[in-house]
Amino acid sequence: TRVCDEWMGEDAIEAGGRGVNTVIGTYGGWLNCSQCGNCIEVCPTGTLLDGTYRHQARPWELEQTITTCTFCSDGCQMSLGSRGGEVMRAVARDRYVNGINGEFLCIKGRFAHPFVNHEERLRTPMIRYRKGGKLIPATWDQAFEFAANKLREIADAHGAESIGVAGSARLTNEANYSLLKFADEVVGTSNYTATDAFSLVPFFENLGAPLATHHDIRHAKTIVLIGGEPEELQPLTGKQVRQAVRNGDAKLIVINSRAIRLKQQATQFIHIRPGAEDAAVLALADERFDDLAAKKLGIKPDELSKARGTVLDTEGDCIIMFGGEISPAAQAILAQIPFTAATDKRRFLFHPLPLFNNSIGVHDIGLMSGKRTASGLLQAAGDGIRAMYVAGSFLPEHLRGQEEALAKLDLLIVQELFETETTRHADVVFPAASFAETDGTFTNNDGFVQRVRASIPPVHQSKPDWMITSALAQTLGLDFNFQMSVSTVFRELVERVPAYTGMRYPLLKDESKPAQAKHKIAAQRDLAGEIDALRLTIESLDETAEKIMETPPVGHELFKPGELTGKVPQFHLLAAGNPKPPDVLISPLYQITVDTNLRRTDEAVAVAGD
Repeated sequence: TRVCDEWMGEDAIEAGGRGVNTVIGTYGGWLNCSQCGNCIEVCPTGTLLDGTYRHQARPWELEQTITTCTFCSDGCQMSLGSRGGEVMRAVARDRYVNGINGEFLCIKGRFAHPFVNHEERLRTPMIRYRKGGKLIPATWDQAFEFAANKLREIADAHGAESIGVAGSARLTNEANYSLLKFADEVVGTSNYTATDAFSLVPFFENLGAPLATHHDIRHAKTIVLIGGEPEELQPLTGKQVRQAVRNGDAKLIVINSRAIRLKQQATQFIHIRPGAEDAAVLALADERFDDLAAKKLGIKPDELSKARGTVLDTEGDCIIMFGGEISPAAQAILAQIPFTAATDKRRFLFHPLPLFNNSIGVHDIGLMSGKRTASGLLQAAGDGIRAMYVAGSFLPEHLRGQEEALAKLDLLIVQELFETETTRHADVVFPAASFAETDGTFTNNDGFVQRVRASIPPVHQSKPDWMITSALAQTLGLDFNFQMSVSTVFRELVERVPAYTGMRYPLLKDESKPAQAKHKIAAQRDLAGEIDALRLTIESLDETAEKIMETPPVGHELFKPGELTGKVPQFHLLAAGNPKPPDVLISPLYQITVDTNLRRTDEAVAVAGD
């Protein structure tokens, strides 16, 4: 019950009754539960069991592999238990792993691993020999030769800049570095990027303070959260914020357009209009614009004054968190605030809230600093861009309304786990290995560079992304000389990534002592021009926009089926809405049969399996 209350801020499991009649259970009605399974992890008696793993294997039959979670940017450490080439369960118990998350995992980290061995995984390389034709299974050599010949033809006819390369914030640092090296040294194009909708390039270029670790958050004196929703999108960060307030008496200022659950712990909740987050940044940076900002935010000016006073009264660490609602222009200004507000008694730290497991890593590698963004590549498809090499699919927000752009390309090469909207337009498809089948590193939102370890051999004919890229480069005539060793790739990227200077791959093995990237602190700049430009943008904001009054339900983002979680049946049912007890307890702890036509209504129907 303490885990449910203190860690998760929920009341799914409570003590009921009084005295000797006290029992532990759940209340009637809708279950207010994010289905994290942490109650299973800490249960000392074995009363609570993981139903997806129960009767599948004995713990001593599993091979335990310590690795890093592949979902959000928190970078939780976990132990994958595998047997016979299949991932059976994920845990975070101290006897297996001692990472930044302790025994904590969210629903995705604990229960979403079945996508690894899903039957819809791509099995073999495929080639579409003519536009409008079908993808035909091929050997690796045939696929490499076909892709290489087409790339040569397009480069000769239209130049190297007609080829775009896109990595992904879900890939390892080594995979993204290989793609950057491929774009720069093999193709010779500056049209490279990563398919991450949240660019932090302006933030890191103007960084005025280090990144906060989860330990820093837990012991902070003041936390300012602008936008974002960590309890849904970065659950470990949400837990640390709750504990900082509950156990450390931290002051929490939440500035959000939605009544997110963290408002319950907030010292001050500033409810703003949707899309007005930049106005809050302007007010924090320059109090002269309080009236303008308050007008656009839909609040009173004294709310901003109160928030600023809380920050300036802080003695200790003040951590600024921000989500993807902050524009690039506002990021640059926000990143410079420590230069004017820090004192000997007050230290500022930043904790960005990107969505993906390696969103920080793709910035460190430099893949986000290309000439065009992912949307820019799609907009130029068929015109300035004639071919694309995409590792990981384009995100839905990139493809929205632009799916036809992929059909305009002369060549589309995709390496992926599953068939997606991107692979459906591909001319060459390479089956890639998942995080459970590859070695490498992810960089989390602390800036920690953490090991990813292969738990099982690559399924079917899949290969790790960095191996695919280096093999394609060799077919085109350039040997990366990686010697089939991920440590060799890491050693080379360390030499080219200033933030990772001094790191050595073998020394990253201790997950209890992660190495933090040394992001360069920028020089203080005169921001008068940027602030004035942001002011003009804010003046154009709509003042008639209505505030969102509804409180989002638990799991509205966490349960949403994605490319990976969509392969796990329980997520479809949870997204449709928990049924009311006593029909059936819907939880990842149970095997269930899903009606894919379910919608969020008063009641969802499911059938409990064996």
